[in-house]
Amino acid sequence: MTAGTRDRAVRETGEGAVREARRSVRDPARAADPAVRYVGTVDKKNAMRAGALAAGTTLMMLLMTSPALALSRDDGDDPGPGLSVVETLGLFVGIPLLLFAIITGLVLVLDKSHPSHRVTKPKQG
Repeated sequence: MTAGTRDRAVRETGEGAVREARRSVRDPARAADPAVRYVGTVDKKNAMRAGALAAGTTLMMLLMTSPALALSRDDGDDPGPGLSVVETLGLFVGIPLLLFAIITGLVLVLDKSHPSHRVTKPKQG
């Protein structure tokens, strides 16, 4: 009995059809079969072509814009002296690692959890 037929039977015959409709309904825990299945219908050649086109367009835009932006200075642009390699590594590697170490140390030192509450190995019952 299809859903349309079941609905029509409920409208026409009343209570007996309602019981029949309830009996024919599948288990609510199971999902209904999808009406449209998309397994194997995606054309891989077209998907690859679209991905290559998008990646190529993005790459060309990035390559063309970066030199153009470096040619002219902005109004009020007054760059300072450059950083040395040691200064760059200290600024972008050393300071973040130092902050990470400080935060980790503070968490370990200020940990207030009781040692008996820590799970070290599963209990054997």
